[in-house]
Amino acid sequence: MSGVVNRYSLAHLFPARRHTVGMLVLLASAILTPLMAQEQSVNPGINRYYYDAQFERWRKVFERKDREVYDRRHDIVAALALKTGMFVADVGAGTGFFSLMFAEAVGPTGKVYAVDISENFVNNILRRARKQGLENIVGIVSTQKDPLLPPGSVNVVFLCDTYHHFEYPQTMLASIHEALRPRGQLIVIDFRKQHGASSDWVMSHVRANETIVQKEIEGSGFTLISRSDLLRSNYFLRFTKTTGPR
Repeated sequence: MSGVVNRYSLAHLFPARRHTVGMLVLLASAILTPLMAQEQSVNPGINRYYYDAQFERWRKVFERKDREVYDRRHDIVAALALKTGMFVADVGAGTGFFSLMFAEAVGPTGKVYAVDISENFVNNILRRARKQGLENIVGIVSTQKDPLLPPGSVNVVFLCDTYHHFEYPQTMLASIHEALRPRGQLIVIDFRKQHGASSDWVMSHVRANETIVQKEIEGSGFTLISRSDLLRSNYFLRFTKTTGPR
C-alpha cells in the first residue's frame, strides 16, 4: 500500500521514470506559476473546515442516506465505465467511498489517487483501503491550487461536489489538464443551482451554476462530450482533454 504523497515525493509514484517525472513536474510548475500568482480566490475560506476535519463526523455527512451522490454511488460508478488497468484521480475524495469503489473497478493493475486537502481524510481513506485489502490506492494531500498529480499520469479525473470548492478554478483546471493523458476525461458532478428549485443552502453555498461551470472548463482546454440525466439535484458532465487551453 502506498502512503501519503506530497509535492516532495511525487517522483516515487513512477520509480522507473523518476528523472523524467521530476523534469515534467518542474516544467509544469514553471508553466503554472504565473497563473497561480495571478488568479485570486473566488471564494476565500470555503475549505477552512476541512484542514483539521474529523473523519467520522464528516463520514456521517458524506455517507448518509438521502445524499443523492451516495445513494446513487453504484449507478455513478457504472456510468463511468472504468476499465481494468485505468489510472483514476478522485480529487476532493473526502471520506473516500468513491476512491474505494474505483480501486475495485480498475483492479490490481490500475491505480487510484485519493486526493484531498485534508491529511486526516487521506490517512483514513488509506486505512479503509488496507482494511478492504485494496493495494492500488495512493493518497495525495493536495493544495488549494494543485492536486499534485504528475503530468500525464491519469486516464480520468473525477470531481464530485468538489468543483464549487475550488478557490482557484483556473489554476486547478490547468493542473488537471496537465495530469490527464491524451484523450483523458474529466468528470464533474455538482449541485444544480437554479432559482426557485435549489435549496437556500445551495443558492448561498455554491458559487456557479452548470452553465458557468461548463464555460469555465471548456475555456481551460476541455470539450464537453456528454451530459447525463442520471441525477436530479446534481448535474453530471463528462469532458475530454483537448490539445491545450483555448
